[in-house]
Amino acid sequence: MSQLRDRRGTDVNLRSEPQMREYRAIVARITRDAPERILDWGCGWGQITHMLREQRLDVTAFDYRPEAPREGVQPLDRYPAIEAYISHDPVALPFEDGSFDAVLSLGVLEHVADPDMSLEELNRVLEPGGTLYVYKLPNRYSYLEKVAKGIGLYYHGANPDDTVYTKRSAISLVRAHGFQVREVHRANMLPLTLDGKVATKAAGAIWLANRGLARVPGLNLVATNLELVATAR
Repeated sequence: MSQLRDRRGTDVNLRSEPQMREYRAIVARITRDAPERILDWGCGWGQITHMLREQRLDVTAFDYRPEAPREGVQPLDRYPAIEAYISHDPVALPFEDGSFDAVLSLGVLEHVADPDMSLEELNRVLEPGGTLYVYKLPNRYSYLEKVAKGIGLYYHGANPDDTVYTKRSAISLVRAHGFQVREVHRANMLPLTLDGKVATKAAGAIWLANRGLARVPGLNLVATNLELVATAR
């Protein structure tokens, strides 16, 4: 199946103030927990590594890019001050056992070809008692994903390696690889990747409404995402 692409560009998340509100909330949560060594697994453009480092946290950036001309540590295009380890291997991580106190998966776990082996690797590089943060995991019952599919935009499940989850299947997957799930939430009832002046001006109201709606029992069954916080055993 040919891969669908977002017509707005691959960096629309960085241009969207409503989406940046969510990123700031995630960074604030991790900052409160104050882990000493963090792996940004699948760092992408590097915006979250950058934001966490602004909070004086020790963050290592990692990304899987099979098309990259070489493996190894190299600066990111958007944030050249950040040097990320770029890998050609879809599973293996180039870090010693117990290298990190926390791992962040922000919109990553749903795209990996082998989530079981990837979670084994994440558990390996975490210290016992370390924290796995999973954000942006696509909810199988999301109404926004169905809308995106209907109008021809990218939706999770369109590409061969995409996986969508229910709350139960997400918990089961993480538990099966040595993690104890401490928190699980449904999140995001409104679209956040909205750019332009109107979205920027309305970002505060959009974010408040989005968070409020996601707390409504029953309604949040069709939220866009699942969020998990788990502890490595």
